[in-house]
Amino acid sequence: QVQLVESGGGLVQAGDSLRLSCAASGGTFSLYRMAWFRQAPGKEREFVSGISRSGSNQYYSDAVKDRFTISRDNAKNRMYLEMNDLKPEDTGAYYCAAGETLGNAVENYDHWGQGTQVTVSS
Repeated sequence: QVQLVESGGGLVQAGDSLRLSCAASGGTFSLYRMAWFRQAPGKEREFVSGISRSGSNQYYSDAVKDRFTISRDNAKNRMYLEMNDLKPEDTGAYYCAAGETLGNAVENYDHWGQGTQVTVSS
């Protein structure tokens, strides 16, 4: 069973950039479809971006498209989220998720990290 650990969150100003990382262990990383979700206080967890097992296909929510870039390095068992032009509405806990299917629903993923906090001030 794969374990996931996120890192890279922090407090930034609007317009800044951050790079999140997700380190996987205990499973065959390349077999999992991966995604990033986020959750703001008082709101439901929402899909941010997903990536296929090989990394050749990427998917984004409309809210982050053209600002965020997802990638993965199967040799290093890592996934990344490059976030540019951050906005206050991007604030939330960001979660790494792994599953056997790729989709934008929480139910698509069986394994989750503990999350890393991103706070964007205006």
